[in-house]
Amino acid sequence: MENREDLNSILPYLPLVIRSSSLYWPPRVVEALKAMSEGPSHSRVDSGEVLSQAISDMRRSLSFSTLEPSASHGYALLFDELIDEKESKRWFDEIIPALARLLLQFPSLLEVHFQNADNIVSGIKTGLRLLDSQQPGIVFLSQELIGALLACSFFCLFPDDNRGAKNLPVINFDHLFASLYESYSQSQESKIRCIMHYFERFCSCVPIGTVSFERKILPAEYHNSSTAAPDTDFWSKSDVSLCAFKVHSFGLIEDQPDNALEVDFANKYLGGGSLSRGCVQEEIRFMINPELIAGMLFLPRMDDNEAIEIVGAERFSCYTGYASSFRFAGEYIDKKAMDPFKRRRTRIVAIDALCAPKMRHFKDICLLREINKALCGFLNCSKSWQHQNIFRDEGDKEIQLARNDRDSGPLRTETTALHGTPVNDVEINREKPANNLIRDFYVEGVHCEDNEDDGVATGNWGCGVFGGDPELKATIQWLAASQTRRPFISYYTFGVEALQNLDQVTKWIISHKWTVGDLWIMMLEYSAQRLYKQTNLGFFSWLLPSLATTNKAVQPP
Repeated sequence: MENREDLNSILPYLPLVIRSSSLYWPPRVVEALKAMSEGPSHSRVDSGEVLSQAISDMRRSLSFSTLEPSASHGYALLFDELIDEKESKRWFDEIIPALARLLLQFPSLLEVHFQNADNIVSGIKTGLRLLDSQQPGIVFLSQELIGALLACSFFCLFPDDNRGAKNLPVINFDHLFASLYESYSQSQESKIRCIMHYFERFCSCVPIGTVSFERKILPAEYHNSSTAAPDTDFWSKSDVSLCAFKVHSFGLIEDQPDNALEVDFANKYLGGGSLSRGCVQEEIRFMINPELIAGMLFLPRMDDNEAIEIVGAERFSCYTGYASSFRFAGEYIDKKAMDPFKRRRTRIVAIDALCAPKMRHFKDICLLREINKALCGFLNCSKSWQHQNIFRDEGDKEIQLARNDRDSGPLRTETTALHGTPVNDVEINREKPANNLIRDFYVEGVHCEDNEDDGVATGNWGCGVFGGDPELKATIQWLAASQTRRPFISYYTFGVEALQNLDQVTKWIISHKWTVGDLWIMMLEYSAQRLYKQTNLGFFSWLLPSLATTNKAVQPP
């Protein structure tokens, strides 16, 4: 165990110690967890106030820094005032002891994880480790191990002083509880109730599936060595046809009926404000699918040419509202089928948009940044890629991303499965693994269905507090999805007025058989006119002047 590169990379961020090739809790933590596992008659942990004191004691025994100052008040507020006496008693009699027992098993769960990680796919690392910036890779975690990791977060047992230096987001729950006390809101309470419900469900029946976390990086084979992504010329010359565009005025991305890739309107730090005060699209998704939080442990901040794809996270909660009106609305039973790797067929991709771009959004460099970010996120590794060439080099020479004679080959999936199944589809350059976007692995006996539901389910990415232009962002995502050969986009407008003509515009463009390059060139021309104040129309009214006669012109920001 001591010689494992993956374990050594993550060990500084775990509360465990290693001795004689085994992982252990320090003795005083074992003593505290054993007492809690036997219930309040042994541990005396029967209130939020006492629970916070027990957490502080364990952190001191680990030589960790003190909790966020208001966190202890937050635990007391929740368990001693906000939830009713019956629910509180159940937590201290049943749930807290069950979580303590789970944490006592944490070292052995992790050891089993590393033993299995070597047998998943030959030559591919799948063990828990720091997936650092510009290092593409994948981690497979069982839902049981994720439960143990989230229990560590609940008890604030992860070391946190060293996380900032690696650009890692917060992982302990002390900020979540501190925020509840410092600025109480029903939405903040509802966030915590979602997590409580997850733990209640977990303790009643331990889930048996798997979740994969992958850092995706745009490859370097098709652009200049001085750049990290395709340039304007690449997009202008694209002759790829635009994919189908489905507009939904109502509904939610997470409720989409297809097996589409679901977009997380992410912060560059995965999870954003999930474990503090945030309560918009990304944070809500992390609350109703709490297993997503596990990625915050080992996935540092995303760079401009990176995305994070998570496959298999189970949904546990229903909700209503958004932001300040967000409310926990009870149990959700996730009926998504599992793939051969025991992952639910829920694929979520985190892509971060430019923050508060305003007029910057119309600059070529910003348009490129956004479309290349979406391109990285939408790259589809689950299909066979036969007869498909996504990238062209400067000489317009096609880089083959699929071998046409492998149409009957074994399974090709976005990531890796447990128990010996392939991770990705094509190896572009074996001598430059850091630049590989898609790798090529085949295992006998497992085949995939070439389903046509692998489109993209998205919406107004980067258009809320980040200040993006909804018409441009919709267009950018359409271009990226089309370039990656996604068969369709399901676009949820959430009632944004600027997108009332989205369906009409996309149908008109498709009827005229525009390519990705055609639409990109028009968007560049429009953006230049907006930047130099030669028009104040929105993109759609500028593109189709007939719309301007029936719609109010969009004023420059």
